[in-house]
Amino acid sequence: MKLVEKTSEKQRLDSLENIYPVELSAPDITAYAAGNSGVPYYTTLDSGIAGPHAAILALTHGNEICGAITLDTMFRCGLTPTRGKLTLGFNNVAAYAQFDARYPAASRFVDEDMNRVWATERLDGDDQSIELARAREIRPLIDTVDFLLDLHSMQSASPPLMLAGPLAKGHEFASRLKYPETIMCDAGHAAGKRLRDYGDFGDANSPRNALLVEAGQHWAASSGIVSTDSAVCFLQALDMIDAATAKSLSQDTRPAAQRTIEVIDRVTINSDHFQFHQPYTGLEVIPKAGTELGIDGNTPVVTPFDDCVLIMPTRRTWKGQTAVRLGRYVK
Repeated sequence: MKLVEKTSEKQRLDSLENIYPVELSAPDITAYAAGNSGVPYYTTLDSGIAGPHAAILALTHGNEICGAITLDTMFRCGLTPTRGKLTLGFNNVAAYAQFDARYPAASRFVDEDMNRVWATERLDGDDQSIELARAREIRPLIDTVDFLLDLHSMQSASPPLMLAGPLAKGHEFASRLKYPETIMCDAGHAAGKRLRDYGDFGDANSPRNALLVEAGQHWAASSGIVSTDSAVCFLQALDMIDAATAKSLSQDTRPAAQRTIEVIDRVTINSDHFQFHQPYTGLEVIPKAGTELGIDGNTPVVTPFDDCVLIMPTRRTWKGQTAVRLGRYVK
């Protein structure tokens, strides 16, 4: 990504400010800088009992502070896994260091989106950026993780989502958590590979598995609750947390049942002039195929099938971004 493109993108991120209030307080994570894993800001808690290596990660985007709150809470309560090893890690700490509640969207990244760099050819290539350097730094530890949960949040006030990826093993794992209410199965972004899809996590023949939770709107108080409840459910599904600790951390907001959205298509923005016709926030169901959602340059963007669910429509409406995923509820 060229410098002028980085600058332009940050300016457009700034334009997203003040749409939603900042109800969360960003914790000071400098106490966790040294870690104990050989990777700064990564701490591995070892139970001493045989079991999997699980990881709960936060701040893949520096402005998504709910995950930092979750990990800080876990550290403060003295969490120890009941079996195996648990790594708690903060990813894009350089971006998070720039977080300012007056301009909360501007610290999403420093050079580029850290959740689009996880293709092997990029990690092994010659490109240089703050985010690539950090991904390369944490990659050896990620390669030892059996089960991963990446804590995220969303631009708009959409209900929470558990992103399970395109494989059956991801959906099965998300179903074991029984939280949040909606599971989304998709293949990611045209702009680059997510950490959730990296390596063996995206291999149907590997037992290694990863999930990504979108806990709600970035700075809503509820996103902190969803983020922490998701992390507790993740550890419960792996039998790595005792009941008393789980109860002390969680507000136990599990739904009576989950539902699944299968992503069928996605709209990637192809021009410098894209706009939606309505202020969509996510999980709207459009009954009729052919309904016009917006315009991309001179090209109408329409729903390709009936009962089309809109997933995470973006406010970053510029070329190359995923404008919206299109899916349908499945049994």
